[in-house]
Amino acid sequence: MRTIHEVSRLAGVSIRTLQYYDKIGLLTPSAHTASGYRLYDDTDIEKLQQILLFRELEFPLKEIREIMRNPDFDKLKALEQQITLLTLKKEHMENLIALAREIIMTGERTMDFTAFDTQKIDAYAAQAKASWGQTPEYRAFDEKNRNRTPEEQQEIFSRMMNLFVEFGAIQSREPGSEEAQALVRRLQNFITEHFYPCSDQILASLGEMYGCGGEFTRNINAAAGEGTAEFVSAAIRIYCQ
Repeated sequence: MRTIHEVSRLAGVSIRTLQYYDKIGLLTPSAHTASGYRLYDDTDIEKLQQILLFRELEFPLKEIREIMRNPDFDKLKALEQQITLLTLKKEHMENLIALAREIIMTGERTMDFTAFDTQKIDAYAAQAKASWGQTPEYRAFDEKNRNRTPEEQQEIFSRMMNLFVEFGAIQSREPGSEEAQALVRRLQNFITEHFYPCSDQILASLGEMYGCGGEFTRNINAAAGEGTAEFVSAAIRIYCQ
């Protein structure tokens, strides 16, 4: 068992924060001393790690509490998301360090601001947050998908992948071309019709996910040809601008 001071030092979280988590029922210590001081066991520490993960994903504390009380809460899924998010943040920091070193070595001004771009991180955080079912978009998807048979779900998925195949067929053209932009519009409408309301903001986040090199990129390129996911991402970026 650890005292609140020990947990504070271990996790880098203030004592006041731990006290507040207890107050709102987010992290209640397993025991107390005879004098009433909080004591945390290993299960409490593990739960604190999960809370801090969701804080990294910018979840409100109320939503974190609801998610972690859900009997279907998947610890492994949460850890996998943490690894991906931290990897993206590590890449972001390495790019900033490289830019700073380049400026020092050359002594010249640079107009390159790509190292400051956090769109990949923001897009992944949005995807992870939606996957826990707390967003209006996810609830809309759940409502649409609830009564579909596996065959119906597969048919919708196949139709969506066919849209990406159409993107792959016009990769030789510019992502800002009429054909590419028309396909983006069709993709946005398809998502709205079959999944959830797809605003330009949501579409932009999806576009970043399609092209960021993860699971989405691999799946799209496997179905529609190498480079398709990146082409779609570029076309969506132009469309949303």
